[in-house]
Amino acid sequence: MRVLVTTAWLRPGDHVDRLLREEGFEVVHSSFADRHEPLTDLVREADGIVAGTDAFTAEVLAAAPRLKVLGRTGVGYDNIDVPAATARGIAVCPTPGVNRRAVAEHTLALMLNCARLLPQNIQSVKSGGWEQPSGRELAGATLGIVGLGAIGKAVAELGAVLGMEVLAHDPNLDHDYAREAGIQAVPLEELLRRADFISLHIFLDASTHHLIDAAALALMKPTAYLINTSRGGVVDEGALASALSRGELAGAALDVVEVEPLPAGSRLRELDNVIVTAHIGAATTESRARSGQMAAQAVIDVLNGRAPAFTVNPEHAG
Repeated sequence: MRVLVTTAWLRPGDHVDRLLREEGFEVVHSSFADRHEPLTDLVREADGIVAGTDAFTAEVLAAAPRLKVLGRTGVGYDNIDVPAATARGIAVCPTPGVNRRAVAEHTLALMLNCARLLPQNIQSVKSGGWEQPSGRELAGATLGIVGLGAIGKAVAELGAVLGMEVLAHDPNLDHDYAREAGIQAVPLEELLRRADFISLHIFLDASTHHLIDAAALALMKPTAYLINTSRGGVVDEGALASALSRGELAGAALDVVEVEPLPAGSRLRELDNVIVTAHIGAATTESRARSGQMAAQAVIDVLNGRAPAFTVNPEHAG
């Protein structure tokens, strides 16, 4: 059986490659960064896929008649047409929990960079300046978390340790956890009005697409910062760029954008009060090792007739 690996940071000879080959699989690597063939051609003879951020649309899945499992090296799976996969008997197996700490720490790093104006100051010093602008402390600030899942909880814990007041909004809020952690559960509108730092930790679907739009941004304090390490489509980037350019909020830090890589003509590139990182929230050695291992194990389990540890479509016919 053949396993296709499309995750960009997995390479021939690494721990995932060895694990799959030890199971007797033929392994083919093709990441989007160095691919010369259409994905529809590559999947034709694949029985399993260890998948990165490629778009596994209904068209791509239709081109893979042998495919039984997609092991996704990441928490999100909005790049996979799950109904189409289910209809074809393909198990979709992301890797929940593996990047919890990595993304939480990156979120904290982005907040600190915003609060202390670090990117601007570093650039100023490199250009020969020696400015000493006044930033602000996180202690005493209000942190608003939209989406109190595993990552949201980790960010809340870090914020609380630093002395931040923590608010949270989540339609499926874990009220017992929030109560024990001293987190105030509030409606989204109240969170947007009160928070000094708003951190997004939600899945992208029809209900969350452009959740943070012009109306939502208008509710925020002009001194507030927006942090997004979830999915780019959650934020209306045009509305955000307009709000930032007019000084209607202090700044933003985005690890995810709607189109990745960020287009050369994006207005976000022109603004001094926005930080954009290249979707590296989960990019730690430790997180990637866990993610690759879990995705590969899901592929191994399904192709050997065993139930995977986690799947988003347990009703799949495979």
